Amino acid sequence: MDLRIFTEPQQGASYETLLKVAKATEDLGFDAFFRSDHYLKMGDVDGLPGPTDAWITLAGLARETSRIRLGTLMTAATFRLPGVLAIQVAQVDAMSGGRVELGLGAGWFEEEHTAYGIPFPKEKFGRLEEQLAIITGLWETKVGETFDFEGAHYSLKNSPALPKPVQERVPVLIGGRGPKRTPELAARYAGEFNLPFTSVEESREIIGRVRQAVQRAGRPDDDMLYSTALVACVGKDDAEVARRAAAIGREPAELRENGLAGTPDEVVEKIGRYAEAGSQRFYFQILDLDDLDHLELIASRVAPQLG
Repeated sequence: MDLRIFTEPQQGASYETLLKVAKATEDLGFDAFFRSDHYLKMGDVDGLPGPTDAWITLAGLARETSRIRLGTLMTAATFRLPGVLAIQVAQVDAMSGGRVELGLGAGWFEEEHTAYGIPFPKEKFGRLEEQLAIITGLWETKVGETFDFEGAHYSLKNSPALPKPVQERVPVLIGGRGPKRTPELAARYAGEFNLPFTSVEESREIIGRVRQAVQRAGRPDDDMLYSTALVACVGKDDAEVARRAAAIGREPAELRENGLAGTPDEVVEKIGRYAEAGSQRFYFQILDLDDLDHLELIASRVAPQLG
């Protein structure tokens, strides 16, 4: 079972901090380092020293790591033009030796768009759909051929569709709770469907819908990987759980209910329930990026119990 580290740098993290976490992620045996793609803090934090760009960060980490996968949960389609994003991801894939994954979402946080002068369109899902068609189409176009696209939001003519990623197929992640359009979009473009901060029962229901969409699309039932992202707060005992919960401004009881929280045995049991519902990969959302002992505990006391 893949265990991945997922960070929220907009809450306050420099590149140097992210580098330390990424290196610990690799050294401790986790499968991947992922980060959010936001430009504005959320909640009661100062967000200092300010936002870091997701793909610039991943480009740096691509040269500083050698094994772990690198990606986003989720890049906002509102932040970048699809042709530019295809170039950026392909370049970081080359810089990493083929270790990049692209999580792409419609974008939702209007305040960060306003804060940095980024247009926030009313019709976002249609833009996401066209971005997925363009990005994958550019990557799949054979060298020497050109790519054209004419949509309601984007138009490309005679694109050389370069550069190409190192990977033959960059894994694309789509997620969300939408009952119809999201599963259908995932069935067309994604290799992984991510369920962010959902309960066990909600996860079971959503995975069932996506499985049906995958089948309708003519893909094998096991052709989609299902993953879960949850906040992590693991401690050797209740006192350590309480200390880590306080450090991120949360309550232990709430975290136990809604996240991967508690002692290692409690977290393993919770993961087992999600696995029974269909989740195959887990993203531990780490909010205190200075607490590398937290990662070590998960690696030494949780991961070995999961095989």
